[in-house]
Amino acid sequence: MYEDLCLYINGHFLKGGGRREQDVFNPATDEVIGKLPHAGNADLDLALESAQKAFQSWKKSSPLERSKILRKVAELARARSKEIGANITLDMGKPVAEAVGEVNVCAEHAEWAAEECRRIYGRVIPSRSEGVRQFVLKEPIGVVAAFSPWNFPFNQAIRKIVSALGAGCTIIIKGPEDAPSAVVAIARLFHEAGLPPGCLNVVWGVPSEVSTYLINSPVVRKISFTGSVPVGKQLAAMAGSLMKPCTMELGGHSPVIVMDDADVDAAADIMASSKFRNAGQVCVSPTRFYVQEKAYDKFVARFLDKIKTLKVGPGTEPDVKMGPLAHKRRVPAIAGFVEDANARGAKILAGGHKMGERGNFFEPTVVAEAPDDSMLMTKEPFGPILGVKPFKTLDEAIERANSLPYGLAAYAFTTSTRNATKLGDALESGMVTINHLGFALAEVPFGGVKDSGYGSEGGSETFDGYLVTKFVTQKG
Repeated sequence: MYEDLCLYINGHFLKGGGRREQDVFNPATDEVIGKLPHAGNADLDLALESAQKAFQSWKKSSPLERSKILRKVAELARARSKEIGANITLDMGKPVAEAVGEVNVCAEHAEWAAEECRRIYGRVIPSRSEGVRQFVLKEPIGVVAAFSPWNFPFNQAIRKIVSALGAGCTIIIKGPEDAPSAVVAIARLFHEAGLPPGCLNVVWGVPSEVSTYLINSPVVRKISFTGSVPVGKQLAAMAGSLMKPCTMELGGHSPVIVMDDADVDAAADIMASSKFRNAGQVCVSPTRFYVQEKAYDKFVARFLDKIKTLKVGPGTEPDVKMGPLAHKRRVPAIAGFVEDANARGAKILAGGHKMGERGNFFEPTVVAEAPDDSMLMTKEPFGPILGVKPFKTLDEAIERANSLPYGLAAYAFTTSTRNATKLGDALESGMVTINHLGFALAEVPFGGVKDSGYGSEGGSETFDGYLVTKFVTQKG
């Protein structure tokens, strides 16, 4: 049964009461599967008041208490991963196995925060004068306003929540209205785990209205956003005008560099699997493939063979590896990349069309030799389409990989230590993975540079954006 959708404010699950509601659709069938209540200004005010009040006590809570709650959330998430994952498939579209895996992986993020929050240390600085003590303290910044996207609705929300709560902050989160079940499920997990009322609040509404209301509130002291570059820049500008720090994890257009000396078959297999995960609706999805000339034909042939075996269909069906696009509007958007590529003389090696009359399905699409200034090679497609081009020298490939303002993730394949070192150093990206997939683990930082944002989630850096540094000096 699909999740009972609601707000979660001050420890209470709220719906009805004359609140505006919006339909939630199954992207595989176009059917309405739920009604999501929107928060009015009175609800947002209550969330702000509750978060501020809860912060006064939560910031003083023992890290051991925070750790205990976060561990309980991890335990409950694993126990309910099949139920939560099934609902993610219904409102977002990804295959059930991917959705369940997303929930289980996120249990590790809760556990990581549970451990790391016990190690938020300050330090003592030796003084220049006798009788003087100098301390550096790390303190929670305050109430957080967070905004999470629909492509990984459980993952993106819970990473913000466990980081904020582990640091001693309280948080108001607006999740994705298109795929809301995961965030409501997270609220239920924390509620059952014994989180005090007001520490976590979940609200829904018109995104621009809710974000403006929360960011402009003097109660909110920190912003965390995952989403598109244009929206991220708007929110960052708004927060910056109020001197409120942000964590921004924005879009990407990830380059892939495959050298002649690489294990070409392994590179093709890994990238084919990664590219069409979540129907390509992944901020770190590989999208611009640069393959050295001697390896080009072999790589392309192997890649095309791999995607021929990719079963596309409703995520609820057995053996489906790629579900629908999450929104109906994404179908013409992806078709637009294909049309532009055709008009500019590129070759469509696979796919290129919408699938069926029902649902938001689009064929896995491979485009060869699209010009460097084409839509596909310059704008993030956020869907099941990629461009592949040959190159001569490593310097040429690096220059083309770095040519865009994006800098979230980059991939490379080579058996040469010298090449690997050069790629790791030269690629302008917040994350670089060489010869394997190594992103988004609980113990490693996740974040971008340039237009792809700033700040990290995960790893020992996970609390950096939720803490302030206070210096205290004392004599006598």
